[in-house]
Amino acid sequence: MEKDYKKFSDTAELLKVLAHPVRLCIVKGLIEKGACNVSHMQGCLELPQSTISQHLQKLRAAGIVKGDRNGLEITYSISDERVIRIVDTLFS
Repeated sequence: MEKDYKKFSDTAELLKVLAHPVRLCIVKGLIEKGACNVSHMQGCLELPQSTISQHLQKLRAAGIVKGDRNGLEITYSISDERVIRIVDTLFS
């Protein structure tokens, strides 16, 4: 066992962000279906656009997802490959 737990901070923060049902659902959907916009997510999740946007902001801040702008539309996709492995492990 290692005494220097500070080096685990980044991974712990990543897990904290993923530890919310809506965010985990968004990430799982992006992994399975590929990149999509908030309107598509809203139809799938049946949640208000503002709620989804707040969760996406947390995912972006943690570096889990990225947004590619095309005019007014932003398409979100997974930006951290570790997340794909984590979620695949959780749901296998």
